[in-house]
Amino acid sequence: MTAQLWCFGESGNAYKAALTMQLAGYDWQPVYVDFFNGETRSPEFRAINEMGEVPVFREDGLTLTQSAVIQYHVAEKTGSFLGRDRNEVLRWVMFDNHKLSGQIGTARFLQNFIPPEKRPQPVIDFLMARLKTAYRTLDTHLTGRNWVADDTFTIADAACCGYLFYPEPFGFDRAEWPNIDRWLDGLKALPGWKHPYDLMPGNPSERA
Repeated sequence: MTAQLWCFGESGNAYKAALTMQLAGYDWQPVYVDFFNGETRSPEFRAINEMGEVPVFREDGLTLTQSAVIQYHVAEKTGSFLGRDRNEVLRWVMFDNHKLSGQIGTARFLQNFIPPEKRPQPVIDFLMARLKTAYRTLDTHLTGRNWVADDTFTIADAACCGYLFYPEPFGFDRAEWPNIDRWLDGLKALPGWKHPYDLMPGNPSERA
């Protein structure tokens, strides 16, 4: 049975799950969620995920939410991308969830998807400062390394890159972080890699 992933192109968290499935050759299809018109707040969506968030994964009666849970399920089912040291992979998945995506998602939303007059600049500045520390940590870690948690691609890479391919500004310039820049080029070179706007439905240009 083909798995389904409730997602939309602007969601970096959904991209982590979608990219993991894409690179693992998983049989899946996207289900578009109209986030910007409030679909995740609807009773119908809350019946699927009470947290009101994407991604949501469904397959053979199994429903999973939270990107890391979906990534681990796919990795364990396919035997792909778990790495040699499970704890090291999990360490970087958690780093992403707390230090990268947990900050980027909010910073990117505030800077790009709400009217300028409603943007809370002190909050944005706070998030940008925290993100710079996180980028520095990742860039330093990638010195002399091709991948985050092993000598091959793992789900930690798919987690940490979740928001870093997006073109909208959120305090990240690849040119400032040469090791991250090189690592992202390595990800793009993987067979089957796709940009989030190509992998999932929902591109800002589609709403223009």
